[in-house]
Amino acid sequence: MGQNGKAAIKAVKLVVDEDMSPQDAWEKAICEYTTSELSRDKGCPRNAFLGLCEEGMIIGVDSGKYDAGKKNKAYATEAVRILQRDKSQINNKTKLWKKVMKKLGEETSKSQNGQMDVVISLWNSGLIEVP
Repeated sequence: MGQNGKAAIKAVKLVVDEDMSPQDAWEKAICEYTTSELSRDKGCPRNAFLGLCEEGMIIGVDSGKYDAGKKNKAYATEAVRILQRDKSQINNKTKLWKKVMKKLGEETSKSQNGQMDVVISLWNSGLIEVP
């Protein structure tokens, strides 16, 4: 589990336990796992997390409008759908990413940027639910 996955799990805890917004929870959580401003400002994993929140796919987080980017939201939600059908991808971010890209008609050579770490970490922690 990478820093983005750890941050996602911590952010859920902050939303549930401290009644923080998902946006504020992500900002606080990511700061606990990296001092790099570049990593803290990375939109891809943040928007993947917020996209899952928007869709009500995270246990304890109400669905709503959290300003998730459309593409990263689509990547994260499609990854969850793939995992529902095929759990064999659960520990392989690269294979899962390629399946997501293929399903969405995107270039499969495009590199993932923390989105799958968020999805897989939340999934493995039992924090994903599909409404």
